[in-house]
Amino acid sequence: MRMNTQLGLRALAFLFVGCLGVTGCLVMTGCGSGGGTVTPPPVITVTLAAKRATLAAAQGYPLAATTNDAAGVTWSATAGTFSAESSLSGANVTYTAPAAGGVYTITATSVTSSAKTAAMTAYVTDLAGVTTYHNDLARDGVNGQEYALTPATVTAATFGKLFSCTADGAIYAQPLWMPNVLVAGAKHNVVFVATMHDSVYAFDADSSACVQLWKASMTDATHGATAGELPVFSGTPGNQVGVGYGDISPEVGVTGTPVIDPATGTMYLVSKTVSGDGATFYQRLHALDITSGAEKLGGPANITGSVTYPGSGDGGATVSFNPQFQAQRPGLALVNGVIYICWGSHEDNAPYYGWVMGFKASDLSALSVLNVTPNVQYGGIWMGGGAPSADNNGNLYLITGNGGFDVTGSTAPNNDYGDSFLQLSPGLGINSYFTPTDEANDFAADQDFGSGGSAMVLNVNSGTLKHLLVGGGKDGSMYLLNGDALGGLNDSNALQMFGAGGPLFATSAFWNGTLYIGPVGAQLAAFSFNPGTNLFNTTATSLSTTYYGFPGATPTVSATGTSNGVVWALDNTNYCTPQSPGCGATVLHAYNATSLATDLWNSGTAAADNADNAVKFTVPTVANGKVYVGTRGNNTGGNFGSTSADGRLDVFGLKAN
Repeated sequence: MRMNTQLGLRALAFLFVGCLGVTGCLVMTGCGSGGGTVTPPPVITVTLAAKRATLAAAQGYPLAATTNDAAGVTWSATAGTFSAESSLSGANVTYTAPAAGGVYTITATSVTSSAKTAAMTAYVTDLAGVTTYHNDLARDGVNGQEYALTPATVTAATFGKLFSCTADGAIYAQPLWMPNVLVAGAKHNVVFVATMHDSVYAFDADSSACVQLWKASMTDATHGATAGELPVFSGTPGNQVGVGYGDISPEVGVTGTPVIDPATGTMYLVSKTVSGDGATFYQRLHALDITSGAEKLGGPANITGSVTYPGSGDGGATVSFNPQFQAQRPGLALVNGVIYICWGSHEDNAPYYGWVMGFKASDLSALSVLNVTPNVQYGGIWMGGGAPSADNNGNLYLITGNGGFDVTGSTAPNNDYGDSFLQLSPGLGINSYFTPTDEANDFAADQDFGSGGSAMVLNVNSGTLKHLLVGGGKDGSMYLLNGDALGGLNDSNALQMFGAGGPLFATSAFWNGTLYIGPVGAQLAAFSFNPGTNLFNTTATSLSTTYYGFPGATPTVSATGTSNGVVWALDNTNYCTPQSPGCGATVLHAYNATSLATDLWNSGTAAADNADNAVKFTVPTVANGKVYVGTRGNNTGGNFGSTSADGRLDVFGLKAN
């Protein structure tokens, strides 16, 4: 009898737990109104909407977990903080990325069952910004604080085209990028785009909805223009610059890459406009607030200048800057509080000169002016869109194009530096120069030494050799030079001279002891540097399988310090103006930096990744797990408004899943 009583109590206890337990009914009788079948406890699940995210240091990022755990989830990360350490299903929390760049794991864990988790990877960059052409004043083209884009993650499965932002003109200038910019009270990572329609855009750099944060037009009164001003028409017929080739089509506005001073939140750029009657041309230096696009510092400043030392190129004693004939193609440089601007020509339409001017960044006042060919004209500075490089002493380096050279002459005038590599002092005095032996032939045959850009290989600061420079032009010769003693006239004065593989209209990149360059009609090439001899191995250590037509490619490198290098290059062969062999999409390539023969990914493989129509000399910008590419949209070189999109910014990056 005692045994039966114990069994009954055990059965009753079991029934009680089954009916009232938090996980539901565990037995088939006594639960509910009519009994039923066994219902096992639900399997707890936790999911997150994305597998990966790219964030700037200290950036806030909303997160929500989906779970059937009524108690919700707890949040944890290998670094960073949360606005709430736990949340219910679907409820947002904000994750704040750490200040240090790196790869971190964010985990949501079931409160009821700690074995049930969901995780995502947060790639956090501490990159301060891409605020100038080719990333820095050395113009080496390196973003060494990239944690998301690696040879392992840049694949068809994980990387592709994310979105595009429509603009009002072709984007010749390199896009710029800044993290955590406060716009209208909210922080955004921002990509800045300047167009040939004389507009500047600030887009949210991460939003697939392509949120426009602000837009500024350099042709309106608030940005210094007079009534009726327009971008300069450069198409045919009726072009207002050049000789009718339509070399830049369909219009000229902001061409050179702007520069941003992150300390003051100011963007500096040069606009080009013409009065409504086509009679008066203007070039202006603007200082824009990066949070709103409003003019700062009393700007813009109208750009003028003249030289008389001597300056007989216009037939008198003085040569004056002509805003119609001078093309502001090179990127701007900000060095020690001075904005430096360079000019070349529109289609070699004379009279033009190679001008350099310096302006005080704090108030836009003119400080210095240099004309590199004041007596003989020509000598334009354009460098395939590159910008002057600078060393740690504030000296500038640039290469001039076709023009007369008379510096070695014993009688005046002997101050004309056509086809020359120059070191300029901060006040724009010519400290040193290098000129190829065949300069006269280069000039006669239109073989600009200055068709390619200047890149400083490194600041050596050891012994007598302080600064090494590299550059080249249309004849395909690459020169390595001592920046402080460039050598004067004669190839033998170069530290090294070797063939790049084809004509150069590009600026080289330099990373991890390797120089990368994309010549015309050739493969992207890598040349190793020997720090023991301070010379290059003149045989390419690797070559891409891709051949690049005109204008070749200016490569950009993303890396995590000295590892995970990816070389990015645009094939802009079909750039759509009359001199182009055709009109079509630019193709973005990603190569393994240790072997260019490995094409990790390119935008021409899958239709969903195809970019918009190409613009020559454009450079990709890599930041925070994304690659920003300027295009002409679906415009085929025709007049403004002839298609639905005169320009577009294409954005590529890691896929969320």
